[in-house]
Amino acid sequence: MKKKIIWIVVLLLAASAAYWFYRKPASAPATAPGQSSSSKESKRGRGADGKPLPVQAALTKLGDIEVFINALGTVTARNTATVKARVDGQLVRIGFHEGQMVKQDQVLAEIDPRPFQVQLDQAKGQLARDQALLINAKLDLERYRGLLAKDSIAKQQVDAQDALVRQYEGVVQSDRAQVDNAQLQLGFTHITAPLSGRLGLRQIDVGNMIHGSDANGLVVITQTQPINLIFAIPAADIAAVLAHLHAGETLKVNALDRDGKTPLASGKLLTVDNQIDIATGTVKLKAEFGNSDDKLFPNQFVNARLRVETRHGAILAPSAAIQRGTQGTFVYVVGPEQMVSIRPVTLGLVSGDIVAIEKGLAAGEQVVTDGTDKLRDGAKVVVTTPGARPGKAGPGASAAGGSPEERQKRWAQINARIERGEFGEEIKKLSEPERKQRMQEMRRQRGAATDSQNAQ
Repeated sequence: MKKKIIWIVVLLLAASAAYWFYRKPASAPATAPGQSSSSKESKRGRGADGKPLPVQAALTKLGDIEVFINALGTVTARNTATVKARVDGQLVRIGFHEGQMVKQDQVLAEIDPRPFQVQLDQAKGQLARDQALLINAKLDLERYRGLLAKDSIAKQQVDAQDALVRQYEGVVQSDRAQVDNAQLQLGFTHITAPLSGRLGLRQIDVGNMIHGSDANGLVVITQTQPINLIFAIPAADIAAVLAHLHAGETLKVNALDRDGKTPLASGKLLTVDNQIDIATGTVKLKAEFGNSDDKLFPNQFVNARLRVETRHGAILAPSAAIQRGTQGTFVYVVGPEQMVSIRPVTLGLVSGDIVAIEKGLAAGEQVVTDGTDKLRDGAKVVVTTPGARPGKAGPGASAAGGSPEERQKRWAQINARIERGEFGEEIKKLSEPERKQRMQEMRRQRGAATDSQNAQ
């Protein structure tokens, strides 16, 4: 029993010693001789090794900026008509090919004309008979008037003959109308195109009976030259559009494919709808395109780009250079000694990745577009190209540096990774500008996490 107590005491002492050893705080490194607090402060705005921070920058410039409104639209034919028979009969001839371009009044098909020719001949015979009766009645009336002048017959007989003549004149007029109607029905046996356009698929074959009441008709014809585009824009943008329309300006509309990259056609804005859709808060607009090359097709979904305004001689800067904080919008301007300074700016028109600066910058100044995470006012920087920047660039690295071809190539690679789902499914649903913004946020978050790990 005594030995057991001794062993317990030994174990407790050993545990206490181990706890004291591992819990002892490490000694703080001594401050290097000659290093003062002011020297520590001098490292603010520099990297962890005291070197200038690597950034990417771009020059502001004078240029023109175009303001576009992007929307999804549906191509619609200018006119659409279902070609139907005007009379009932057997279809004996088709005079067109499916998909053919036809002119107005061009003969498309023929119905058996024989029954209608018989009706025409019958109407003509009735007209000839009644015309003969009218001629005889007029001769009798002339004779009766001569006899009345000699007081050989009663005036009543002359009046009766005069009424008979007018009766036959009415009959002849009715017969002529019957002849005209029969000729019209015979003409309807030739089915013609009501307008110029492209034919669709044939709905009935030769030999079948065709009726004017058939729902599908013979064929559908659509007028595609010119062709229209219907698209909707937010109600907040309608005031700017109407201001230019009321001034008599022609607003240009571009149609692009579903990816928004390949231009399909260029046209002009025709009109604006007269009411706002309260369910979506948008207003419908109609544009017209010549479509001589048939790149637009009815019911095709396309991206519409409406050019609202063009500002000439504006100071242009990349959107990536614009920073936002409690003091508003600002940029980091690189000075002649590679020292950055914070410059408040007033933004103007925005078009894609370019923004017009109303106040705060001059043309030719260098602004930081990437690497702003650790910047402070007065920090030293070194402007690098994306290929020369230390470390591996993340997937959201800004494409502001380098030539336009290099930026486009880098973004195409990142966009391909997005489409493969490497960054999640949610980002795939965003537009291209929204994707760029989301990737930049992801890169900044990753940089902040790296800094936190290094600090620990």
